[in-house]
Amino acid sequence: MASLITGILCCLPGLGLLLGLVALLQIRKRGQRGRAAAVVGSVLSGVGLGVAVLVLTTGVTGWMWQGVKDGVRESANLSLAKGDCFDSDDGELKDAIFGVRTVPCEGAHQGEVFGTFTLRDGPYPGEKAVRDAAEHCVDQRQFYAMDDWAVPRDVDALHLAPSRESWAFGDRTVTCVFSSVTEHGTLTGSLRADQTTLDAHQVAFLDAARLLNDAMDSAPDAAYAEDDLPGLKAWARRVSAALADGGHALRAHPWPASARAPLAELTARMDKARALWDKAARATDADAFYVPYDAGLTLIEPRTTVPARKALKLATTPPDPGAFDGGDDAADDGTAGGGAKV
Repeated sequence: MASLITGILCCLPGLGLLLGLVALLQIRKRGQRGRAAAVVGSVLSGVGLGVAVLVLTTGVTGWMWQGVKDGVRESANLSLAKGDCFDSDDGELKDAIFGVRTVPCEGAHQGEVFGTFTLRDGPYPGEKAVRDAAEHCVDQRQFYAMDDWAVPRDVDALHLAPSRESWAFGDRTVTCVFSSVTEHGTLTGSLRADQTTLDAHQVAFLDAARLLNDAMDSAPDAAYAEDDLPGLKAWARRVSAALADGGHALRAHPWPASARAPLAELTARMDKARALWDKAARATDADAFYVPYDAGLTLIEPRTTVPARKALKLATTPPDPGAFDGGDDAADDGTAGGGAKV
């Protein structure tokens, strides 16, 4: 019976065969019953032992394991590429998704990939390290959707990163994704706005705008000049330099006739703002900082770029509902360290 059970379960086939042979000898000597069970158990165990030897000697084990790993890779987010629009079978977007299917971007979809990158190989670094590395998606976003104004307000970015389990199967890819922030919300149409979809004039304008946006985003955490005057002065120097570089780039570009007047007006405002931000960078106290800061911030409010954007056929509604009031609010409440994207 032990031989039969071991043979049926296919566990330790060598043991089942041995038990069967011992049982047959015992039955022959003592005249006991159970010959059929011993014979069947021996046969099943012998077959199991033969299969085990075949697997080990032909490399089938390695082939099967590779198949498992390939299956995991194919079902994870590694199959998604930049520009793909997709849905997940379970209807959720999370760190690791399975059952992904790409769909046309023209229709409704759950996510759109705006970038991917590979993490360094080695042992799994931990969830925090993976999340920190995934912040690189911010850089990918600004070169895929160059115009923040064209991204709908209910859209945000997330990342699909390797889990501890998928890492063991070779998953090293972080996938950067646009998705709707509303519950069960979807996207319609591609959000891609880069050199593949924009003309040279639009790209030139957005490249210059990115210089200023990056500088504005580098503001220190301090809300008041009294809290960190050196930090805010250093920030003002970065903004002044960005205004100088951006203005130079805009003046050097050969704009179409319809855009020359609004671009000339915009660069003139940028020159005035640069001088004020430079003055703020040389302030000796908080009061001396606030006066040029407030005036300089007002000169580069997002609404000042609308005529140029309209002439270049770019989006004319800012991403933040309160963006138009940024400079006035700063002047009213005496705070510093922020600015809307232009």
